[in-house]
Amino acid sequence: MAALGGASCIARHARLGLLVPAIRGRVSVKSRSICKIRGFFCSNSSSEVAAAAAPMVSAAPVVESGARAVESEGNGVDALDIRVGRIVKAWKHPDADSLYVEEVDMAEESGPRTICSGLVNYVPEDELQGKLVAVLANLKPRNMKGVKSNGMLLAASDKAHENVELVIPPEGSVPGERIWFGSEDQKSSQAPAATPNQLQKKKLWEALQPKLTTGEDLVVYFEGQPMRTSAGVVTSRSLIGANVS
Repeated sequence: MAALGGASCIARHARLGLLVPAIRGRVSVKSRSICKIRGFFCSNSSSEVAAAAAPMVSAAPVVESGARAVESEGNGVDALDIRVGRIVKAWKHPDADSLYVEEVDMAEESGPRTICSGLVNYVPEDELQGKLVAVLANLKPRNMKGVKSNGMLLAASDKAHENVELVIPPEGSVPGERIWFGSEDQKSSQAPAATPNQLQKKKLWEALQPKLTTGEDLVVYFEGQPMRTSAGVVTSRSLIGANVS
């Protein structure tokens, strides 16, 4: 590749997005300057290029990690708005072989939510009809192959992701009830959930989800606290030590 002058190198890199902001001031470049595009760096016998490059790198804004955001807000797992739902109707997505589309009653004024779930390879369609489920309700809606999905059904899976089961609220659970973690009397002290924007921007789900597991008793736990509705604990049908997501 033909050698380019140092000034041309800087301009070329700016076009490629390799230099963060524009260089402030002029850069004097000697004729021996060489731009090595393949290595994405410029070299010059003069120290002027290196000195001029310093202002180009501005400090990127520090994005608070999900774990730190959870800790700083103090609401922990309560940031998740998990609700009892009942599947009213389920069918295979017309344009995605691995997805079901479900209508889920959560006792909302707007009516049942539409939710897409990648469960086709794990759960027979007829098992979904009328099933009680746990729904992560404060996710931002997503377009799933032309269907707007507004929430996520929580399921347990083994490490190999070969076995997947929906987690099950106990019979008697009421659609729309907010699920909590802890003892029976901790429901009253549950903190408000994060908004969908907060959940996404601060990556709260990504920070909290790895701590959701099933115990030897098949109960879903968050850091040792059982997942509950007013009717009892939420469980997996058969998976022990499973990840819940």
